[in-house]
Amino acid sequence: MRKLMIALASATALLASSAVAQEKIKIGAAPYGLNAEFMQIWAAAMQEHPAVKSGEVELTVFDGRYDALVQQDQFKTMVTQKYNAIIFAPIDVDAGAAAVQSAVDAGIPVIGSNTRVNSDLLTSYVGSDDTISGYMEAKTVLDKLGCKGNVVILEGPVGQSAQISRLEGNKKALAECPDVKVLEDQTANWSRAEAQTLMENWLTAHPKQINGVIGQNDEMALGAIEAIKAAGLDEKSFAIAGIDGITDALRAVKAGEMTSILQDARAQAQGALDLAIFYARKGDYKPQSDIWATYKDMPWNDGKDKNYNVPWTPVTADNVDKLLATRK
Repeated sequence: MRKLMIALASATALLASSAVAQEKIKIGAAPYGLNAEFMQIWAAAMQEHPAVKSGEVELTVFDGRYDALVQQDQFKTMVTQKYNAIIFAPIDVDAGAAAVQSAVDAGIPVIGSNTRVNSDLLTSYVGSDDTISGYMEAKTVLDKLGCKGNVVILEGPVGQSAQISRLEGNKKALAECPDVKVLEDQTANWSRAEAQTLMENWLTAHPKQINGVIGQNDEMALGAIEAIKAAGLDEKSFAIAGIDGITDALRAVKAGEMTSILQDARAQAQGALDLAIFYARKGDYKPQSDIWATYKDMPWNDGKDKNYNVPWTPVTADNVDKLLATRK
């Protein structure tokens, strides 16, 4: 009987230990907004992560609605409900710091993804260097113009890290072409509709003077193309560039209307989620996403790195069909 009782006690302990090990963890993803396709791809990639599909992770994706106060309220909710980890893509590089502080004070690790925040408290970050993409896109426009002519710049939301860094890259490229004049430079808040309205106004204000469009994302570049077409002009006579590699932009690249640089939303999202699980499990976790095998120059390194840099991929005639196939 005594042996039986010991065996039962051992079995019960093992079951309890197994239950703890398999306990579902709660992770919240707080992107700045879900209106545009890029962040929709990012959010969908989160849901497709193996740990979410298997039920190991209970994932909640919030919509920040492009509002720093909304994001702060979402952090309060996640802190109150004792989430195990948070993935953060802030709308504002400075305002997001208070949200990170609140989570860290509650003992919740915060993994940055896609956009940055001015805080040293992030546990880790997975994203791409926006200064590089800003330089790359501006250079494609300037190269097509032969470093001569006039351009306009469509910026992202003022105060977001991508807007700040891409503008820095834009200006670096422009400094190499002193004969190029910037006729207009204004935010269109990542919005295709806002960019179309701005471009319509600029075409009227500067008739036959605009030669190139530097759109800090694809949505805005596409909005500029719509305005050009609506004005009865040939969009192929302009040098137009965007960033992200969203589906409509891939089609526009294939049609010869613009250039684009792919920002890998899936890699940023799933990489951040692997890190969030790793820290929620206090290191007792191996990455499940295949993105670490895809990007050999971005090794997992036991989850110990502070920054994981996902490289940019220029969209070309050689790879555009393959990229489009991934959207079907």
